[in-house]
Amino acid sequence: MADGTMKTVAQRGAGLAAGLESVFEFFCTQGQRRIVAFNSDSPHLPLPVLRQAFETLRSCDLVVGPTDDGGYYLVGAKAPHPGLFADSAMGTSSALERLLARAHELQLSVLSTDEFYDIDVLVDLSRLAEDLRLAPERAPRTAAWLAEWARTRPRPVSSGPNS
Repeated sequence: MADGTMKTVAQRGAGLAAGLESVFEFFCTQGQRRIVAFNSDSPHLPLPVLRQAFETLRSCDLVVGPTDDGGYYLVGAKAPHPGLFADSAMGTSSALERLLARAHELQLSVLSTDEFYDIDVLVDLSRLAEDLRLAPERAPRTAAWLAEWARTRPRPVSSGPNS
């Protein structure tokens, strides 16, 4: 928002692709000229990355934050681009590739933020837990939950050395 605040909007439509398109439509009709949507599975995303995405939009049509697994953790645009998001690619290792191909078809200029990781599988959660153990201020509530979870989760029971 122009005053530096953020506004959360519930997605509309069936599926993430439709939801993302509706978010860009909503904010453009509200007069916003740089819109960034980011995932909910990166609670540790540093604020400077979001600022970088907004700043990057000054010089391109689309900004994308790639993940290390072939997806993306954020996407930003200055206008809605119907058909930009491919429902079939969401949540896959080719999501970023498909988004960039569609952006190319739409003749959009694209820049990227730094690569980051999101939480999709247990190894990602373990990585997050370690990162937040070292720097809990990055996501204090998530860090507290992970610490409690690690303390109270059931451990596998071993029936002996040969089990």
